[in-house]
Amino acid sequence: MAAFFRGGKFKEFLKKYGKVALGVHFSVSAASITGLYIAIKNNVDVESLLDKWHLPGVSTKDAAGPVPETREQDDSFPSGGSVIEERQDGNTISLEKKRNKTAELAASTGGALALAVLCNKALFPIRVPITVALTPPVAKFLARRKIINNSRV
Repeated sequence: MAAFFRGGKFKEFLKKYGKVALGVHFSVSAASITGLYIAIKNNVDVESLLDKWHLPGVSTKDAAGPVPETREQDDSFPSGGSVIEERQDGNTISLEKKRNKTAELAASTGGALALAVLCNKALFPIRVPITVALTPPVAKFLARRKIINNSRV
């Protein structure tokens, strides 16, 4: 893929597909952000998935300092990750609940949408090949429908 950008192939690709390539890239990005936003809102730990796939970007391992404390951590989990429930009969039950780094990061960065955009930036090396692969078929489809000029496709 690096040779694609270094050589004249990228300029040729943009000259041939131009607006179609941009449209496909923005569509892939919008789908990616939407999927990430839904995953984050449903408490999927996106950060651990990115670490599992060895993708840089949002990892706490890359951060210079410690992860900032969040309101959720302070208010909901005063015992450091466990939930304490006191019943009417006086018995106290302590339940362990796994911390969700993605939820904490979303709370500290300003929301799920901001985190989805950050994760989308980290997925750039995956989105570009998808764009390059999808652009020619989309351009042919649009040319058959006479939506774009087919002289270049």
